[in-house]
Amino acid sequence: MSLNTILRRSASSVTPIAARFLGSQRNFHHNCGGALFTAVNHTRNTISDNNFLVPAVSRFSYSASPALKRPSSDESLLRVIESEIKCSEESFEEGEGVPDGFPFELNDNPGQQTVSLSREYQGEAILVEVEPSSLVTGQEDDEDDDKDDNDTENDNQSSIPMVVKVSKTGGPCLEFGVTAYADEIVIDSLSVKDPDMTDDQLPYEGPRFDELDENLQKAFHKYLEIRGIKPSVTNFLHEYMVNKEHREYTNWLKNLKKFVEA
Repeated sequence: MSLNTILRRSASSVTPIAARFLGSQRNFHHNCGGALFTAVNHTRNTISDNNFLVPAVSRFSYSASPALKRPSSDESLLRVIESEIKCSEESFEEGEGVPDGFPFELNDNPGQQTVSLSREYQGEAILVEVEPSSLVTGQEDDEDDDKDDNDTENDNQSSIPMVVKVSKTGGPCLEFGVTAYADEIVIDSLSVKDPDMTDDQLPYEGPRFDELDENLQKAFHKYLEIRGIKPSVTNFLHEYMVNKEHREYTNWLKNLKKFVEA
């Protein structure tokens, strides 16, 4: 089961509750970005209506011809991008560093979406993978809604879906689809991955996790806990991923600026 498949299963099987932590930073680009998309659409329409101004080769080159004057719409777009960059940088609050005693090595490559945690535990290799786009930070707008039904208890709770892989040398791998809340770890799926299985084979992935015997479910929760999958770890990871998304968004804006300026 791929990371994207498990994340989709996690997102469909778990409904978010009122935000408990870090919900505000998630909306930084919504608060700052309305003018940017208006300017982009205006520039797109201008270029579409004035194709004779732009040689075909310039659409794929990162440097514009010095003989051409930049359209006024591009100047407007640059000003909006610069304003958005300033807004994003001013609203960013750097999170705390990796806490003492953190059991995992954090692997994060700027410009890439996936962040991973890795560690060794009694001969096992443990890998945790998560993407910023999979975060759920809660929706404060729903806090004022009446809660008439206990079934809505988990609505809008901040959460982070992730994939946890536990493997042994030369053997199969246990792959968990997990959703981590502020004070709870939920196992959404569990499968056994055979390294010798080819891509064209369809292995049996087992029953739904919530259909397993309750004692077996509890045992697997304990299994993950002693390997480091616990709220103290996932809460830090949630904060880290919110900050990463903010950093990546700011860098994306700067790359847009460089392209438009070229």
